Amino acid sequence: MSGQEQQPVIIVDSPDGRDLYEHFRFEADPGQALLRVDKFLVERLQRSSRNRIQQAAEAGCILVNGRAVKSNYRVKPRDLVQIVMDRPRYDFEIIAQDIPLDIVYEDSTLLVVNKPAGLVVHPGHGNYSGTLVNALAWHFKDNPDYDVTDPRMGLVHRIDKDTSGLLVVAKTPDAKTDLGRQFFAKTTRRQYIALVWGRPDPADGRIEGNIDRDPRDRLRMAVFPPDGAIGKHAVTHYHSIESFGPVTLVSCVLETGRTHQIRAHMRHIGHPLFSDARYGGDQILRGSPDGAYRSFVRGCFEACPRQALHAHTLGFRHPDTGLEMDFTAPIPSDMQSLIDRWRDYARTLYKE
Repeated sequence: MSGQEQQPVIIVDSPDGRDLYEHFRFEADPGQALLRVDKFLVERLQRSSRNRIQQAAEAGCILVNGRAVKSNYRVKPRDLVQIVMDRPRYDFEIIAQDIPLDIVYEDSTLLVVNKPAGLVVHPGHGNYSGTLVNALAWHFKDNPDYDVTDPRMGLVHRIDKDTSGLLVVAKTPDAKTDLGRQFFAKTTRRQYIALVWGRPDPADGRIEGNIDRDPRDRLRMAVFPPDGAIGKHAVTHYHSIESFGPVTLVSCVLETGRTHQIRAHMRHIGHPLFSDARYGGDQILRGSPDGAYRSFVRGCFEACPRQALHAHTLGFRHPDTGLEMDFTAPIPSDMQSLIDRWRDYARTLYKE
C-alpha cells in the first residue's frame, strides 16, 4: 500500500468551506444509464453499504462534476463522481500508540484536546505514526463504537503541526455533522494568540483576502484579492495585546478556517509570525542591527523554534445538549518563555 497522502482538492462550494481530500473518483461510461448515485457507488466500492454512502451524501461528501449532490442524484453518461473528506485518505493501517493526550474535556459525544506543538494531526507525507490520530486510536481502543478510520467521526477541524492549542473530536457521526455545520456557519468561537514581527498599524484590524496555494511554493499559502476568482474567501480579525518594540503580541479571531490562514494573512500585511520559517518569520525583520540584539533574537528563536501561534480558546454549542461550551488552553511554556524574553527586553529598552 502506498501510504501517500492525497493532495487537497480545492472546491469552491465545499459544504464546510475547508480544503477537501479526494478519496475516490469514478467517471461514468458514455453509455451509462441513469442511475441513483448511491446505487452507482455501492456497485463500485467494496465493503461500503448503501446506508453509509447515503450518509456521506448527506454530509456533502459526494460530488458530481464538482458539486455536492444528494443520494437520489441520477448519474448521467460521463459524469465525474468524487468522494471527498476533510482528511487525507489512509492507505495504511492506523496503529494505536500510547501518546500522552492533554484532554481538556470529554463526554460520550465529544472530546476537546490541547495539542502540543510538534505533534502532526493526521498520518501522511512520511508521518505514518506518532500523530494525534494514532494517539486517539489508543485512547479509544476499548470503545467499540469509535472507528479511527471512519471519516464520519473524529477530528472536526485541524491546526498545523507546529501550532499548539485546542481541537475538538467528534465521537459519533451525528456530532461531527453538527459541529461541522457550526464551523461552516461561523458560529464557533476561536481565538489564537500569536507573536508577530513589527507593530501592526492600525493596532486592531480586519484582514480580508482569498487564500490559495502559492504557485511558487506548494507548501505555502498565498493571499489573493478578495473579489478575485483565485482562492477561497478568508477573513481574520486581529487585536494588538502588547507591543515589545520589534515584535507585538496579538490575538486573532477567525471568521473562516483556511489552511495557514493566520500565518498567510499576517505575512500579507507585513507582519509574519515570529519564528515562522515557512513565511519568513525566522529572519530578523525588525530592530537594531547591532550584535547584542542579533544574539538576543537568535536566543529567542532557540527558545521557541516554531511559529509563535497558539489556539487559545474554542467555543461551540454542544451537539446533544445545545449548551454553549467554551474552553481555554494556557499558552505553552516555549511560547510563554518567548513572550517573557521580549517583555524583559522591552522594559530594558524603554526603561519601564
